[in-house]
This record gives sequence, structure tokens and C-alpha cells, in this order.
Amino acid sequence: MKKRKNHSPEFKAKVALEAIREEMTLAELSKKYGVHPTQIGTWKRAAIENMATAFTRKGSAPEQVSSADIDKLHSKIGQLVVERDFLADASHQLLGTRGKKW
Repeated sequence: MKKRKNHSPEFKAKVALEAIREEMTLAELSKKYGVHPTQIGTWKRAAIENMATAFTRKGSAPEQVSSADIDKLHSKIGQLVVERDFLADASHQLLGTRGKKW
């Protein structure tokens, strides 16, 4: 059985760039590099979709939010909702019908 080929990112970029230039057809590129035309098309699509990331600033990558931070924020939201409801009920009892209910 034949082992799969693992192509380097540089090779993929080179083939995808040639496909984007459209100087040769996918069939011609396939013959030249020994890669299936569908694979070349996939690399071309991936290169075009990810091209914008080449122009982003290195320090401006968005931070990943951990699940611990999300859980902490959800618990804080729950605490604030309970406090708000408690204070709304207390003000309603103190002020009677003059108090506003959300």
C-alpha cells in the first residue's frame, strides 16, 4: 500500500500561488507537481481565505477567553441578578406602589 505524501507548508503555498496566478490550468499544475487537481484547488481556496491574516498586526491577536473566566463571569451575573431582585422587592415593600418594578 502506498504511503500518503506530507507536503510542507512552503510547497503548498508555492503551488497555491501558481494556481492563483492562473498561468497554468489545475491539470497542468497537477502534472507538474504530482498533486491531484482537487487538492490544488483546496490549497488555493485556503490561501485566498487566509490571505487577510498576513496583514494583521502581530500584537493585535485577540486573547482567548478561558472557560474558568466564563464561569467566573456567569457566577457574577447570577449574583448581580439576585441582588437586583432583592433590592427591587425591598424598595417595593418600602415605597409601596410608588416604587417602579422593571
